[in-house]
Amino acid sequence: MTTTTTTTTPTQATLTGVRVLSLALNLPGPAALMRCHRMGATCTKLEAPPPEGSRSSDPMGAYNRGAYEALHEGVEIVHANLKTADGQAALHAHLAQTDVLITSFRPSASAKLGVDWASLQPRHPRLSLVEIVGAPGARADEPGHDLTYVAESGLVPGLELPPTLYADMAGSVMASEAVLQALVQRAVSGRGAHIEVALSAAADYLALPRHWGLTQRTGAVGGAHAGYRVYPCADGRVAVAALEPHFAQRLCAAAGVDAADAQGHNAMFRSSTHAAVGAYLHGRSCAELDELAVAQDIPLFTMPDDGQ
Repeated sequence: MTTTTTTTTPTQATLTGVRVLSLALNLPGPAALMRCHRMGATCTKLEAPPPEGSRSSDPMGAYNRGAYEALHEGVEIVHANLKTADGQAALHAHLAQTDVLITSFRPSASAKLGVDWASLQPRHPRLSLVEIVGAPGARADEPGHDLTYVAESGLVPGLELPPTLYADMAGSVMASEAVLQALVQRAVSGRGAHIEVALSAAADYLALPRHWGLTQRTGAVGGAHAGYRVYPCADGRVAVAALEPHFAQRLCAAAGVDAADAQGHNAMFRSSTHAAVGAYLHGRSCAELDELAVAQDIPLFTMPDDGQ
């Protein structure tokens, strides 16, 4: 068994004195562990011994070393093969001092390695288990990844890949939240808690605004409101978020839309308002629009073309 450690200063101290051990690979589990470390927890990651010529057995360490190092900053990395007696002994030595264990195996794999709740709870009654799975309950053994869960939630409307890993990152937030929930439950009951975090459920949660119609094309934040859209400008794009009436009124006044009319909510959904605002923004540079935002207190963000 070998150990390496990097250090950082936690930004919060909510989990000071709490020990979290993770067996989770790739992104959701390490991201949850990163959040726990930032809340002050003492965090350890147990990985299998790396293959010859590699520095990590975690796939993230192979395909994006920078991301791996960022995720594990301040985390103690321990190497042990859980398929061996020595590895199991090392695992349980750590678990005896651990408050919360994070895993991301399929349930069938967890059972084989003896890190499922049925195996752990009798041996470590005060240990909590946060189990990250792809889909909940009976579907937890199904194969999947961020893209399949996001697609299932209706968040992949075309052929373009999403700009980030929504299910993985939302799942990591839910997993770190589950660590807090488990500690609260143990404080009441005196025993560890088992909490399942499904990445598909994380994607479903992110998709709620779309299912409610808010981000559909006819929704106020889906493009139907002239003050909440991305427009082309003279040298790039501008994201405008003038949703509230006072912001919308200032935007419309700058664009030459009748200020009195702009106070009415319905005016922001008219094609004439979209056209007037679009024409105004198209003729201004990012620098001009940045100045407008400051001078008129309008929420917008400019995105210059590459090279600007």
